[in-house]
Amino acid sequence: KMAPIVVVVASTNPVKAAAMEAAFRRVFPQHELEFREVNAPSGVSDQPMGEAETLLGARNRIANAREAVPGAAYYCGLEGGCADYGAEASPLYCFAWIVVADAAGTEGKAKTCTFDLPPAVGALVRGGLELGHANDRVFSLHNSKQSGGAVGSLTGGLINRQAYYEQAAILALIPFMNPAMYSAS
Repeated sequence: KMAPIVVVVASTNPVKAAAMEAAFRRVFPQHELEFREVNAPSGVSDQPMGEAETLLGARNRIANAREAVPGAAYYCGLEGGCADYGAEASPLYCFAWIVVADAAGTEGKAKTCTFDLPPAVGALVRGGLELGHANDRVFSLHNSKQSGGAVGSLTGGLINRQAYYEQAAILALIPFMNPAMYSAS
């Protein structure tokens, strides 16, 4: 019997862990998989702003998880971010970058869909509050980032945070589903 494939999720947030586990189980149903969650710092702002800082946060989480739990087959970094459209009065929109790296250093990455935040939430985020805390304040919730998230609050539960991450997580696994097409040669 082969040893299970170890997948390290660089977060102890149960929503992020569940999304990655669901994606890996759908992509690799024939494999025995073992999941480990590790608290891996992002090295960026608590609320990253812009694509570059958010993607860097996901990659930093992977690097820190690799140090904490060496020898795994896959490492997964998820980082939620906000950005604006460049215009002065533009709304903030939010998204997450999901990065998966294997032991050899191959990287797959994908971004979730984006959606505009309501002005009340956006103003709190611009004022320095993390999106999860801003969402909790506006919707009178507690720790929503470990349940439905802003996307769950704003869609009335039609899309919860796990479902929101799961599609992008599968897309981040494309290079590992098609290794010959993504090899360096």
